[in-house]
Amino acid sequence: MTTTDDVLASIRRHGAQAYPEEGCGFLLGTMEEGENQVVDTEPVANRRTENRERRYEITPDDYRAADRVAQDRGLDVVGFYHSHPDHPAEPSDTDLEEAAFPGYTYVIISVHGGTPHEITAWTLAADRSEFRPEDISVEQREAL
Repeated sequence: MTTTDDVLASIRRHGAQAYPEEGCGFLLGTMEEGENQVVDTEPVANRRTENRERRYEITPDDYRAADRVAQDRGLDVVGFYHSHPDHPAEPSDTDLEEAAFPGYTYVIISVHGGTPHEITAWTLAADRSEFRPEDISVEQREAL
């Protein structure tokens, strides 16, 4: 994944604001040469009604709305992000069970005591059997 400092700052802010619950949202950008170029985020409310400290939910309506925002800007939804309050920035078993889009980037930020820490990126294997680590490359450009 290639992105900007502004995008990573936005993910950090949302993770801190959502703490002690999981925060979540979409990654907007393009896919170029098999790599997602993330230029912005589209935060959404965690729709989960219980156990929000360890789970998040994004609805199909949220996806459609984010897709419209992306299309209006000449972009695509290329992934998702969410926070792990007081846990490592690694995919959980639940993250893997609920992941549905191979080729998308899945960003996880660890938030400890309300302070954002490590950000990692992952891609879902084509057979949906595992997440594979994805490098985060930061370009020096402004988010759209």
